[in-house]
Amino acid sequence: MPDQPPPYPLLNRLAQLNNAEQSRLAATATPSASGCRRRPEALPAYRQQFALDADRILHSRAYIRYIDKTQVFSLVANDHVTHRVLHVQMVARIARTIGRFLLLNEDLIEAIALGHDIGHPPFGHVGEEFLADLCREHGLPPFQHNIQSVRFLDKLERKGRGWNLTLQVLDGILCHDGEVHNQQLRPASATDFSGLDDKLAAKGADPLFPLTPSTMEGCVVRMADTIAYIGRDIEDAIILGLIKRTDIPQSCRTIFGDTNGTIVYRLVTDLLGNSRSDSTDSAVIAFSAEMAEALAELKRFNYQRIYLDPRTKKKDPLIGECYRRLFASFLDCLNGSPRSLPSQVDLMTDIDPLYLPEYSSAERVRDFIAGMTDDYFIRQARDIGCPVPAKVLVPGGL
Repeated sequence: MPDQPPPYPLLNRLAQLNNAEQSRLAATATPSASGCRRRPEALPAYRQQFALDADRILHSRAYIRYIDKTQVFSLVANDHVTHRVLHVQMVARIARTIGRFLLLNEDLIEAIALGHDIGHPPFGHVGEEFLADLCREHGLPPFQHNIQSVRFLDKLERKGRGWNLTLQVLDGILCHDGEVHNQQLRPASATDFSGLDDKLAAKGADPLFPLTPSTMEGCVVRMADTIAYIGRDIEDAIILGLIKRTDIPQSCRTIFGDTNGTIVYRLVTDLLGNSRSDSTDSAVIAFSAEMAEALAELKRFNYQRIYLDPRTKKKDPLIGECYRRLFASFLDCLNGSPRSLPSQVDLMTDIDPLYLPEYSSAERVRDFIAGMTDDYFIRQARDIGCPVPAKVLVPGGL
């Protein structure tokens, strides 16, 4: 049965919901009715624009693959260690709490949060580094997961049609970088799709190019990204025997406490007390100076004692070799090698040229590998004879 326009009562209700936002939301919030898309859509939507985007992201194939994507710790056989799918849900919940108190658009917040890490390749940030090096070697811009998140949702899903998400959601995903330390964020001037494409090009050419979200909601998600991972990574490191709770610097414990729960609570409380959303002149998402300084110290602790600890990184060389050999093998397949491609390929060979007429072999391989789950990556590497790392049991240490 062909799609039918929704009945008029539903469209009337949509208008009522959009009108209600005018009195309910802060002056600096992004109204749902302002959501704009690259392509007009023939079928009228009765869901509000950003709620529709959140649904589309949830139904994307890339979102499904979150389930087996590394957050920090790879190849650990412990079901209580965070995976990427839990992280994005935590970001969404924390950001929605902040948005509710500041009277911002929670649907926009949720959509940005759910989609912000979709571009992460297998094995998290270390995989991103390996893939960035391979891209440079093959004449492509260095791989960056935030750009890839936009690419999956805007260009690659649905055989190259993408999901036609709103500008505001894609901008928030692109500009979400929670690794950059900010005491405060003020939204950049509003942009259009031409401006978004300029941002993508500038960031692709220079990974250090600074980006700021164009909405208050995007600023909230960027801060919530940090709030969600900083304490959770500490809890995971404690579970794995990498650190003890008493290793957390005393100055940080005094301000944050020593559990993920107290860290999240105190960061969110401070952010709410120092942010302003009632006037465009004073709009800001901000920590106090004291809290921002303590957060910077806690980040340094996490880097020194968790992310860069030799036990965390000891499997990196083997993972890197798998990346290199898989990239070469898939490239050979696309360029005429007699070896057949895997049966589950949906990015290297299934993109309609109508949507991506210029799509090089190296780009196809990059996108295919970036979309893999950790386990699928390991299976593909094993199939081409590459030595692969094994999962370890915990407790028992890394």
